[in-house]
This record gives sequence, structure tokens and C-alpha cells, in this order.
Amino acid sequence: MWEKQLNITAINAFQDNYIWLVTADSRACAVVDPGDAQPVLETLDKHNLDLRYILLTHHHPDHIGGVSRLLEKHAARVFGPDDARIPLVHKVCVEGDLVGLPALDAEFRVIEVPAHTRSHIAFYGNNTLFCGDTLFSIGCGRFFEGTATDMQGSLDKLAALPPATKIYCAHEYTQSNCAFALQVEPQNSKLQARAQEVKDLRAGGKITLPTSLADELATNPFLRTREKSVLEAARKLDPTVVAGESAMAVIRAWKDRF
Repeated sequence: MWEKQLNITAINAFQDNYIWLVTADSRACAVVDPGDAQPVLETLDKHNLDLRYILLTHHHPDHIGGVSRLLEKHAARVFGPDDARIPLVHKVCVEGDLVGLPALDAEFRVIEVPAHTRSHIAFYGNNTLFCGDTLFSIGCGRFFEGTATDMQGSLDKLAALPPATKIYCAHEYTQSNCAFALQVEPQNSKLQARAQEVKDLRAGGKITLPTSLADELATNPFLRTREKSVLEAARKLDPTVVAGESAMAVIRAWKDRF
């Protein structure tokens, strides 16, 4: 994979979505999960950028809703998962595919990460992960079309990436996720520190992303379903819990009620 230095910035959309804008050293750019075209078009015009690529992680409207309007204005190539619910995809992406963005001198590997949706994918490359709604900072997505087994498998794939990987999630959920995670692991000092950092960032109107995989492995209960402290918390709700997908199911159900 190429290791071109990329510039990645957030375009705010809706209440808490982030559309990620990827640039290098030219006017060419890419966007990830453009649910709303208007803020993207305004950003492109403001910075005189040429939209060449659109990366889509899953079919939910807040991730794909802006694609058709963007294509009316820009001749971008669209990459997305194998899902009939996503129109206008030029290149269907499956596990292991390499998505080349030559105008950015960049390349991303496709990772299939079902659970939030059955066809959800992530894009990994250049020490960067665009993971849509599968992995959040200190959290994970709801199991709308998959199971705890699916999510455990998906997060295990992501957990195997290099610890320095920068994670670009699609929503600003970190502060509420920290509040829940502290219920699961109240004695986790790294989580306590992350929660304070997030509180300070949000108080200053700043975003909490990207996060790093190393930090998430130390603080995110959904990446820690085999850790003793997380298992002990889950067993207070279900004494039959075992490490992995069993703990995942209990912790996610707890989060859904939180």
C-alpha cells in the first residue's frame, strides 16, 4: 500500500454525523459517507476542491443520502459494499479488495464488518481506518441486521490492525459512550482519563476524533469482551456469560438500555 500523507478533516452533518474529507497535495479529494450533499458542496467550493472519489461503508440514508446530488456536480467514482439498497455505486467492494485513489496517491483495503448492517464494510490504509458505524470511540454500532457473533468477529478483525491505526468513526458519540463504559469498568484509569479528555474537548467545541486503535483497546468495552473486568460486569447481568460474543451480547443489550 502507498503511504502518502493524507489530510483528513471532518465535515459536520445532521446532528452528530461526520463526513470525512480526504485530501493530499492537489485539488483532488475524496469523501467518506456523504449523507448530506450540501455541507460537502459548500466545503468543496470554499477550498476549490475537485471531488474524485466517494467511499461508502453502508446503506443507511445518513451515510449515502448526498451521493446523487454530489454526482450531479462532480464526476466522482463511488465505492461501496455489495448491497442493492445502495444505488450509484461504480465499484462494488468485498473483503480484501484494494481501492486505489490514484489522484490522492492512496490505497485502501476493504474489510467486511457486518453486524450494524449485513453488508457493512470498512476501508483501511495509510494508517487510517474509516469504519462507519461499526466501531465508535468507546463504543460500537447497534446490531440492526446482525448478531453479537457478527459484531465480535468484525471487531476482532479491526482489533488485529496495527495499534497506531487512526480511527475515523462516523458519529460524535464519544462522550455518551464514555458514560456507559464507566459503568462497565469504573476502575479503568485509562478510560477515566479518556472520559476527562473528551469532556474537555466537547466543552471547547472540539471533536473527539480520530482516536487510535491502541487507545480503544485500552478503553472500549466492546473491544474488551475477553477482559476480566468486562466479564465480571457482564456476569452481574447474566452469570452464564463467557468471553467473546456472549459478553458482547450482554454488554450491547445493556448499552441499548442505557
